Amino acid sequence: MTAPRILPSRWMPAEPDARPPAGAADLAEAALLLAGRSWVALTGAGISTDSGIPDYRGPDAPTRNPMTFQQFSADADFRRHYWARNHYGWHHLRRTEPNAGHRALAELERRGLVVGVITQNVDLLHEEAGSKRVIDLHGHYNEVVCLSCGNRISRADLDRRLLALNPGFLERVEEVADIEIAPDADAVIEQTEGFVVAACEVCGGILKPDIVYFGEPVPPPRVAAAYALVDAGDALVVAGSSLAVMSGLRFVRHAAAAGKPVVIINRGITRGDKYATLRLNSGTSEALAYLAEHL
Repeated sequence: MTAPRILPSRWMPAEPDARPPAGAADLAEAALLLAGRSWVALTGAGISTDSGIPDYRGPDAPTRNPMTFQQFSADADFRRHYWARNHYGWHHLRRTEPNAGHRALAELERRGLVVGVITQNVDLLHEEAGSKRVIDLHGHYNEVVCLSCGNRISRADLDRRLLALNPGFLERVEEVADIEIAPDADAVIEQTEGFVVAACEVCGGILKPDIVYFGEPVPPPRVAAAYALVDAGDALVVAGSSLAVMSGLRFVRHAAAAGKPVVIINRGITRGDKYATLRLNSGTSEALAYLAEHL
């Protein structure tokens, strides 16, 4: 059976980033700009690449077409395809560990320099690194919700059911080849025919990871909390996001409209570059570690 067709993802830069990689002078300029200010970090998939989780739109990232909420909720084949890939991807994602960028933000928060983190990621690595004030804008991969009755279970509990329903599936996938894992625990597996999807044990409804899919709105209270966090800081630092979707870009616009400095640390062009006070063509681990050392 051919895998369901996934719609193309959204914004991509019109041209490659021609800037040279950020050097010591660029990093020093960012530290000078942020000195004496408390700031909020807005992070994307790029901050987790050094933990072994590929990003969506970085210069070296392959084209990815994440499944939309409409596809998942309306079509059993899409759900089977998704859960088969997620079943494998979740086992990889739960073994990842925070990197120097995550740890730097946790240290800066501990010292009172970072007000908090708004992350577009679902990998929980900020929390594992020790960050206390984290808004998981798109939810996280470790919980599952029923779309009918709202019952919630842990992803670990669901995993035990999926293992029982699909004996040998993980081993068969491992035999094929190296499998690429996307930031939302989606694994690039084409042959998913025969995978058995688990239903809600309470009402028999559709189970969905408690993450925000493409085409699905971020819960308004979560958005309001993120705006309030941006307002509480003196500056905004974007780390590892192309800002391709409005769920993250709106906070950059909000900070810029309020006259707050915006620093963007990312390998490649972003959709928010025109709002930036300073742009660094840099990986997040080295840049954030530098700030933690020099602020």
